[in-house]
Amino acid sequence: MEIISKTNVETQEQLLSLLQEAGFSGTQATISRDIKELRIVKELTAMGTYRYTTAAKEVPGTFSARLNTIFRESITSFDYAQNLVVIHTLPGLASAAASAVDAMHLSVVLGTLAGDDTVMVIMRDSNSAAAFCGEIKGLMG
Repeated sequence: MEIISKTNVETQEQLLSLLQEAGFSGTQATISRDIKELRIVKELTAMGTYRYTTAAKEVPGTFSARLNTIFRESITSFDYAQNLVVIHTLPGLASAAASAVDAMHLSVVLGTLAGDDTVMVIMRDSNSAAAFCGEIKGLMG
């Protein structure tokens, strides 16, 4: 935890290397399990890259999980132009999708605006918008 709080760790391999330098032994599989157990997550940086950090406790887990499920299952399409991300949802679910984005508390998200079936996400810059769309694509499978 100390390593990820003081260093921008981007990969499990980098974390494993830093742990070994600090005198700890382990494998990539162990690191992966520990990351899940310790609730370490990747966050988008202002530079458009990702780094490991501790999960924030802003929203209770079950509420957050439900929002993520709604977000994942309500999206019909998404795209970005410069620093704006537009997310289309099933009718009536844009507010829930926007709430899920807000609950992520990403520093690169300046705000969201929801209609009935459309969410506009205002990002800090175009790199952040592109990276965020990549994350949505990953969620969608």
